[in-house]
Amino acid sequence: MLASGPGSSSMLWLCDSGSGHQPRLWDHNLTLNSDNPDLTLCFQKTVLVWIPCVYLWVTFPLYFLYLRHSNRGYIRVTLLNRVKMVLGFLLWIICWADLFFSLAEKAKTRAAVYFISPLVLGVTMLLATFLIQYERLRGIQSSGVLFFFWLIALLCAVIPFRSKILGALSEGGVSDVFRFTTFYIYFALVLIQFVLCCFSEPPPYFSAASPDENPCPELSAGFLSRLTFWWFTRMAIQGYKHPLEDKDLWSLNTDNRSDVVVPNLLKEWEKEKLKASRKQEARYTKCPTTYDCKEGENHEAEVMFPSKEDQKHPSFLVALCKTFGPYFLVGSALKLCQDLLSFVNPQLLNMLISFINNKEAKTWWGYGISILMFLSATVQTLILHQHFQYCFVTGMRLRTAIIGAIYRKSLVITNSAKRSSTVGEIVNLMSVDAQRFVDLTSFLNMLWSAPLQICLALYFLWQYLGPSVLAGVAVMILLIPFNAVIAMKSRTFQVQQMQQKDSRIKLMSEILNGIKVLKLYAWEPSFKQKVLAIRQKELDILKKSAYLNALSTFTWTTAPFLVALTSFAVYVTVDENNVLDAQKAFVSLSLFNILRFPLNMLPQVISGVVQASVSLKRLQNFLSHDELNPTNVDRQKIATGHAITMLNGTFSWGKTDPVVLDGINMMVPQGSLVAVVGHVGCGKSSLISALLGEMEKVDGRVAIQGSIAYVPQQAWIRNATLKDNIIFGEPLSEQKYQQVLEACALITDLNVLPGGDQTEIGEKGINLSGGQKQRVSLARAVYSDTEVYLLDDPLSAVDAHVAKHIFDKVIGPEGVLKRKTRVLVTHGISFLPQVDQIVVLVNGKISEMGSYQELQDQNGAFAEFLRNYAQSDEVEEDEPTVVDEEDEFLGEDALSNHVDLTDTEPSAAEARKQFIRQISVISSDGEASTWKSTRRRLSEKKKVVDNSPQPKNQSKDLIQAETAETGRVKLVVFWQYLKAVGPFISVVICILYCCQNAAAIGANFWLSAWTNDPVVNGTQQHTFMRVGVYAALGFTQGILVMTSSFTLVLGGLGAARQLHAQLLDNKLHTPQAFFDTTPIGRLINRFGKDVNIIDEVIPLTFQMFLMTFFVSISTMIIVSASTPWFTLLIVPLAFVYFLVQRFYVATSRQLKRLESVSRSPIYSHFSETITGSSVIRAYGRENDFILMNDNKVDTNQKSYYPGIVSNRWLGIRIEFIGNCIVLFAALFAVIGRSHLNPGIVGLSVSYALQVTMSLNWMVRMTSELESNIVAVERVKEYSETVTEAPWVIESNRPPESWPEEGNVEFRGYSVRYRDGLDLVLKDLSLNVHGGEKIGIVGRTGAGKSSMTLCLFRIIEAAKGEIIIDGVKIADIGLHDLRSKLTIIPQDPVLFSGTLRMNLDPFNQYSEDELWNALELSHLKQFVRSLPAGLEYECSEGGENLSVGQRQLVCLARALLRKTRILILDEATAAIDLETDDLIQSTIRTQFENCTVLTIAHRLNTIMDYTRVLVLEKGRIAEFDTPSNLIAQKGIFYSMVKDAGLA
Repeated sequence: MLASGPGSSSMLWLCDSGSGHQPRLWDHNLTLNSDNPDLTLCFQKTVLVWIPCVYLWVTFPLYFLYLRHSNRGYIRVTLLNRVKMVLGFLLWIICWADLFFSLAEKAKTRAAVYFISPLVLGVTMLLATFLIQYERLRGIQSSGVLFFFWLIALLCAVIPFRSKILGALSEGGVSDVFRFTTFYIYFALVLIQFVLCCFSEPPPYFSAASPDENPCPELSAGFLSRLTFWWFTRMAIQGYKHPLEDKDLWSLNTDNRSDVVVPNLLKEWEKEKLKASRKQEARYTKCPTTYDCKEGENHEAEVMFPSKEDQKHPSFLVALCKTFGPYFLVGSALKLCQDLLSFVNPQLLNMLISFINNKEAKTWWGYGISILMFLSATVQTLILHQHFQYCFVTGMRLRTAIIGAIYRKSLVITNSAKRSSTVGEIVNLMSVDAQRFVDLTSFLNMLWSAPLQICLALYFLWQYLGPSVLAGVAVMILLIPFNAVIAMKSRTFQVQQMQQKDSRIKLMSEILNGIKVLKLYAWEPSFKQKVLAIRQKELDILKKSAYLNALSTFTWTTAPFLVALTSFAVYVTVDENNVLDAQKAFVSLSLFNILRFPLNMLPQVISGVVQASVSLKRLQNFLSHDELNPTNVDRQKIATGHAITMLNGTFSWGKTDPVVLDGINMMVPQGSLVAVVGHVGCGKSSLISALLGEMEKVDGRVAIQGSIAYVPQQAWIRNATLKDNIIFGEPLSEQKYQQVLEACALITDLNVLPGGDQTEIGEKGINLSGGQKQRVSLARAVYSDTEVYLLDDPLSAVDAHVAKHIFDKVIGPEGVLKRKTRVLVTHGISFLPQVDQIVVLVNGKISEMGSYQELQDQNGAFAEFLRNYAQSDEVEEDEPTVVDEEDEFLGEDALSNHVDLTDTEPSAAEARKQFIRQISVISSDGEASTWKSTRRRLSEKKKVVDNSPQPKNQSKDLIQAETAETGRVKLVVFWQYLKAVGPFISVVICILYCCQNAAAIGANFWLSAWTNDPVVNGTQQHTFMRVGVYAALGFTQGILVMTSSFTLVLGGLGAARQLHAQLLDNKLHTPQAFFDTTPIGRLINRFGKDVNIIDEVIPLTFQMFLMTFFVSISTMIIVSASTPWFTLLIVPLAFVYFLVQRFYVATSRQLKRLESVSRSPIYSHFSETITGSSVIRAYGRENDFILMNDNKVDTNQKSYYPGIVSNRWLGIRIEFIGNCIVLFAALFAVIGRSHLNPGIVGLSVSYALQVTMSLNWMVRMTSELESNIVAVERVKEYSETVTEAPWVIESNRPPESWPEEGNVEFRGYSVRYRDGLDLVLKDLSLNVHGGEKIGIVGRTGAGKSSMTLCLFRIIEAAKGEIIIDGVKIADIGLHDLRSKLTIIPQDPVLFSGTLRMNLDPFNQYSEDELWNALELSHLKQFVRSLPAGLEYECSEGGENLSVGQRQLVCLARALLRKTRILILDEATAAIDLETDDLIQSTIRTQFENCTVLTIAHRLNTIMDYTRVLVLEKGRIAEFDTPSNLIAQKGIFYSMVKDAGLA
C-alpha cells in the first residue's frame, strides 16, 4: 500500500514488521482478498490500541464538567468498587510492564510503537481508574462513558487475540513470550472490567433520599439496564402474575413531580408576563393603568386576533420552551442519529445482493454483512426508544405543569373572567388541551426529521435509478395535496361530530340530572327521541368520515407502490439499456419504504401543530385572565373599634358590568351582630361577596380587621368525611369540635348517619339534606374560630326549631360567637329584634340602617316590609324549609352562592355550572333517604344486612369507588362486540384482508421474477408485460384495502348504534334508586367516553391489528419460501414473541385501567374547587387545595409513567426479535447462495427489514384492543341493570278519563328505598276522598316526601297497596299512572330548550292553552316581554330564569295537565314570599275540586285544609282537621306553637 519514500521511512520508524519486510499499516491481500482475513501487525499495534484511548480522552473534559455539576452525594466504597480499582491498577501495571520491558531490551532497537502504545494505554487506564473513583464520589451508580470505553477496548483486543493464536500456530511456537503473556492477561482484565461495568453501585449517601416506600428502580438501574429498559421487567412479571394495584406502582422520580415541574413553568410564565407588561407600559405611557385604559378592555378580542404590531401578550409558548426545551432537545439529538442510521441497512442490502451475484466473493464477507445488518438494526432500535422516552417524559411533564398552572389560576381568577370561560371549558383546558401537547411532543421532531429523511432517501435513490426517481417523486408530490384535502375534510367532520357529541352529552347530563322529574312527568319518550335524533346525526357524520378513512388507507397502502411502479416503469422505458436487476429493485424498494413514514407523518404532525397552537392560544388566554385584586379589601384598621368599614363602596361583577352595589357606607363595630335584609335580588349576597373581595371594586374602600369565616347561602360540601368538612384543615381539638357539633345541632344527625362523623359525604353533599349541609357549613365556620363571620342566609334551609336553636346557640347575643363580629343576611323576621344593627338594602343601595326599634319608628321601607309579612308569618320565614334535601338544584346555587342575585348576577353562575353537572350527583330520595341512601355496600356480597352495630368512627362510604376491572378481558366481550357487528360481516372482513395480502405478495414475487429476467444484448425482454402485471396486482391490492377498511368501519358503526341504543333504553327504564347511588359523572362517562371509544377507537384499532397481523404472516411466508431453513426458527421466535406479548399486555392493560381510574378524581376535585373557590379563599386554604391537586395529578402520573416505559420495554424486545429475523434471513441467504437467485434474496431480506414495525404494532394493537374493548363491557354492564315496571301494560290500561273522583286509599302500605334498608313508611292505612285538601307535616325524616314518591311508584311497595279510584296502581303501566297525576316538585327543574318544550314536550296542547296556563301562573306578562316569546331558549337547568320564575313554570306545567290529583311538594325558603303567595292562591282557585296533597314546610299554608296528616318516624301519628289537632295538643299543636301560629 504505502510505497517506499519518505512515508515508508516514517512507517519504519513507527513500526517494524518483525519479518524483515517493509512494515505496512494496511494490506489488501492480507485483509480482504483472503479466505482467512487478518489485519497487519502494525495496524494492530497502533490503530487498534489507540482507538479506545482517543475515545476516552475526547469524552473526558465534557464528562468531567458534567460530573462537577451533578452532585447526588457520594457512594460508600463497595466490594465492586474495590475490585474495579484493583483491576484498573493492574491494567496500568501490565501496560507499563510492556513499556519497561521495551526500554530494558538493550539488544534490539525497537520501533517507536513499542514505547508509544503502552505509554498511552497505561495513562488511559489511570484515567479510567480515576473516573471510577470520581464517579463514586459524585454519586454516579453506573457509567455509560466507561461502559463504552471497556466495550471498545474489548472489541479492539479481539482481533490481536485471534491473530496471535493463528500466528503461534503457523509458526509452531511463540516468539515474544513476555508480550504474548501480558496481552492475554490484559485481555482477561478488560473482559472482567467490562462485565463488572454492567453492574450498578448502591444508591449514594446524603442524596435527597426519597421517603418513598416504593422508589422507581430506574434511578438505581445500571447503564445497560437503562438502555434496554431492563429495570422495568420486574413490573412486567409482577403484572403478569397478578393484576397490578396502586400499591405496586413506583413513586414518581423527583423531576416528574408536580411540586418540581409546576413551579418551574410558573417561574418562566411570570417572567414572560413581566416582559409583556413592561413592553405594554412602554407603549401606554400616556395612560397610567390598564384599568382606566379603554384600550385594555377589548383584551379578549385582541387575543383572538392579535394585530401584527401589537404583540403585547405574554407568550406561553416561550415559557414552555424555556422550561422543557433543553430536556426535549436531548431526544431530538438521538432522533438525528437514528435517522442517519436508518439508511445503513439499504446500503448493506445492496452489498448482500451483489455478494450473492458474485460467485467469486469470499463467504466470510457474506457473514460479515449479515452481522452488520443485525448490529445496525439493533443500535437503531436502542437509540429510537431512548428518543421516544425523552419525548414522552417531556409530554408527561407538560401535562403536569399545565394542569397545575390552570388549577392555581382558577383559584384567583375574577368572576367576570370566570364567566367568559365556563367550568366545562376550564376542565377541557385541563383534559383536552393539555393532552394535545402530550400527543404532539412524541412526534414534534418529525417537523425537521421528515424533510431530512426524504432528502436523504431521494439522494440514495438517485444513485440507483438516476433521473427516473423524479417520476416517483412527482407521484408523491401529487399525493400530498390529496392527503391534505382528506385531512382537512376529516378535520371538519371531526369538529361537526364533536359538536353533535357535545350536545348529546349535554342533553344526557340534563336528562340524568333531572331524571326524577322526567319520571314524575312521564316525559322519558320525548327526551329519548331527542337523544336518538342527535345520535343519528352523529352516526351520519361518522359514516362520512369512514369513507374518507377508507380513501386515506387506500393512498397510504398504494402510495409506496405507486411511487415504485412509476419509477421502475419510467426507468425501464426511458432507455432499453436500463436493466432492472435485483439490486436496483429491492434496494429502491427498501428506500421507498423508509420514505413512507415521513411522508405520511408530515401532514399529521402539521395538523397536530395547528391543533396545539389553538390549544396554546386558549391556555394563554385563560392564564392571562384578570386575577382578583388582593387589595380590594384592606386588612388593616381604618376607624378604631370597627371590625368592618366600607366607605362609598361601589361594586360590579365585572369591569364592564353594571354596578350592583352603589355608594355603600357601613361601619360594623367589633363584636356586634349586623343583619342585612331586603327583597330578592336587592344585593344582599353581593354585599357579602364585596366584603370577601370577590367583586370588582369600582370605587370606595373596604377594610376588614382580622381573619374571616364565610358561610355561603348554598352550602359548599366537599367529597370527604363529615369531620374533614368541619375541621377543614385546621388542627383538631376534640373538645372544641364537640362544642361546635352541639351548638350547630349536629349531634342528632351524627347518630343517624351510618358512620357517624366518619361518614363519607358524596359529591356536593348528596347524602345530607339541605339543612344538614347548611349546618355543616356553619359548623366549619364556627370551628375555624376567626374574628369576623360573614353568614349568607344560613338559616333558610333549616326547620324553624333548628333555626331558633342555631340562632340562640351560635349567632345570637348568647351564642358561641357572641364576642365575634357577625354579618348575617337573613329572611327571618323573628330574629331581627335581637340584632345590634339592621341594614336594609333596596336595589343595591342602603335605604336605612339602625336598630330594630329605630327602623320601626322611621316608618320607611323596613316598616313596610315588616307590615307585609309580620302578620302572616311571625316566624315562618326562618323556619321555612324543613330540611330540604333537594337543595341541590336551587339554581345558581351550584355556582354562585348567591341565590338571591339571580337576576343581577348571571356571571359566576353559568360559570361554575356545567361542570358540577357533569361530575355530580343529585340526591333525590327525599329527606327520609338522606341518611339511608348512604349505601351499605359492605353487605352487598352477602345480600344480607348485617345488623351488628357499626362502630361509629368507621368511615362509611356513600359512593362506591368505580372499580377498575382486573385480569384478562373475557372472550365473551369480544364475542358480544362481534355479534353487534354481525358475524357474517366479520368473516367477510377477514377474507378481504387475506386477499389483499395475497395480492401484495404476488406483486412482490412478480417483481422478484422480473429482476431475474435474463439480459440479452444489454436489454431485458417483455418489460411491458412485466410492468402491466405488476401494476395490476398492485392496484388490486389497493382496491381490496379500501373495501376491507370501509366494510370494517361500517360494521363498527352498526355495533356502535346498537350498543348506544340499548344503553339509552335501559337507562330510561332504570329505577330511581339506581340514580341515587350512582354518581352522574359515572353515567355520563358511559355515554361519553365509552360510547366514543366504541364509535371511533375500536374499529380503527381492529383495522390496524388486522393489517399488521397479515403483514407479519406474509413476511414469514416469504422468508420461509425463499429459505426453507427459516421455518425451524419460527417456533422459538414465536415463543419468545408470545411470551413478551403476554407479559406486556397483562401489565399495560392494567396500567391503563389504573391510569383512567386515577384521572377522574383530578377533575372532580377541580370542579369542587371551582364551585367552592370563594369559600376556599375566604378561609385562606388555597395552598392546601393546591397540594391536594398536585397529589392527585402525581397519583395519576404514577400509573401513566410505567405505561410509557412498558411501551419502550416492549418495543426493544419485539424489535430485537424482528432484528433476529433479518439476521437469519440474511444468514440463510448466505449459506444457500449457491442455489438462490439475487431476486429472491432481495425479496426475502427487504421483507424482513420491514417486519419489526408490524410485529411491534401488532402487540400494541392487541393491548389497545384489550384495553378498549372494556368500553363494550362497561356499556353492556349498564345496559343490563334491573329495570322498573313496564311503562304501559297493553292488557291493563286504565280508562282515558281515570281518575274521575280522585279518591286515594293506602292499605297497610309499607315501603323502603332499596333492599336492605329500613322501612321508611310503616303500615300506612288511610283514605282520602276526592276533592279533599290534605296537608302532610312531620319533622325531617318522618317520610313526607316518600309518600309522594310512592304515589308515582318511584319507589315500589314493600307490602300493602295504593288504590286510586278503584284501580290498584301497582297493576297498571308506569306512564299510565304518572301521566294521570300532577306534581309541583320542590325543585323547579327546567331543561335547556324552548320554553314551549319545557311546558309541553309532546306538543299535545294548543297555543291558547299554553298562554292560558301562563296567564294563570302569572308568567304571561314576563313571556310576552321576551323577544322570542314561547320560543325563548332556556339555558341548562333554566339558569336564565330566576328561581321564582322557574317555580311558576312548574305551576304552569301542572295547570296544563290539570288532572284530578295534585301533589304539591313545597319549595324551600329560598323562594321569596311573594312567589309563594302567587302559587298558593292559584292552587286554591284552579284546583278547587281536585284532591290536593301538600307536603307543608310553612304551616300557615295548610291551616285552612280539610285535614292534616302528621307523620312521625314513618307512621301516622295524627290525622284530623287542623282545629281538632290543635285542640288535642299533640305533635301538630307543638309545631304550630313553634311557628308562632297558635
